[in-house]
Amino acid sequence: MDFELSDEQRAFVELADDFARNELEPHAADWDRDHYFPVEVLQQAGELGFCGLYTPESAGGLGLSRLDASLIFERLSTGCTSTTAFLTIHNMVTWMVASFGAEDGWARWGEGLVSGRLLGSYCLTEANAGSDAAALKTSARRVGDHYELNGSKMFISGAGSTQVLVVMARTGVEGAGGISAFALDADTPGISYGRPEDKMGWNSQPTRTVTFEGVKVPAGQLLGREGEGFKIAMKGLDGGRVNIASCSLGTAQQALNKARQYLQERSQFGRKLAEFQALQFTIADMATELVAARQLVRLAACRLDAGHPDATTYCAMAKRFATDVGFRVCDQALQLYGGYGYIREYPLERYLRDTRVHRILEGSNEIMKLLIARRVLAEGSGEL
Repeated sequence: MDFELSDEQRAFVELADDFARNELEPHAADWDRDHYFPVEVLQQAGELGFCGLYTPESAGGLGLSRLDASLIFERLSTGCTSTTAFLTIHNMVTWMVASFGAEDGWARWGEGLVSGRLLGSYCLTEANAGSDAAALKTSARRVGDHYELNGSKMFISGAGSTQVLVVMARTGVEGAGGISAFALDADTPGISYGRPEDKMGWNSQPTRTVTFEGVKVPAGQLLGREGEGFKIAMKGLDGGRVNIASCSLGTAQQALNKARQYLQERSQFGRKLAEFQALQFTIADMATELVAARQLVRLAACRLDAGHPDATTYCAMAKRFATDVGFRVCDQALQLYGGYGYIREYPLERYLRDTRVHRILEGSNEIMKLLIARRVLAEGSGEL
């Protein structure tokens, strides 16, 4: 098993690192404070290919593997967790439209999505269908050559500031088999947006409720076939879990870097903080857990790329472990900073706030444990 990155992967990581240091990190605190959605920077990311990382080359994307994308997202998140997290969502939307949409739909949105000129939001979660996504109530009723969309979605990243929506809606029976997926313009008549949610973190991207009232969606904007929406959503979530785990890794690594620098610079009782054994042990645990999480995330990405039968389980494991570890490392880094870590002049409190939601979205970590346990306890199941 080779744990080394290829020359091509190293080049992508270096490109992402440059973008994070020069375009994201210098502005992240301002975006967080002002609740500013940096559309122009997202478009710059698109110019580098970061808006269509694993979208097929035939559709204008880079056609990278999920492992490659994970490496890039990890490095980008060292600059701004919230903005990188939105990029992961946009990439999922772009991939879904390219992989499951009709050719005329891709001709309409494709270049814009890949370049970042158009931004996408993913509409799955509902007020009573969060962890239980198969219970969603938003409906799409076939009427002639179009569908009529009614219902509402909540906690939608970028909503009100994006141009393309991928929406999961019920076209048939109750349960997962009755769900279909659609792509549509975000300004289609009948769509309305709630106020921006006042959130703990992720403040560089707006989060709103989206309401659909008699929205007419041409039948050609169906993704895949009727009833395949839940399968498409689950495929998207496998990759999304690796992506958000990668964001936790990058943010935690940056927190560790800051803490290490602080311990080497600050003195107490006539000694550098880095000389105190108790603090050395803390740093050792942070680094060890972070490396372990990184290897699990990369293993899950490789399993996903290979189409491994247990890829979903590995993605759930990686998401659960890496987001828990990432938050814990950020919390420990803040503790090492003491009172300075608690004030906004330093980025530690922002790292903590931004990584907290990673343990909830893309399926809460409790749901990840449920998925893992079902696989482990399944009758006749072998070793993972």
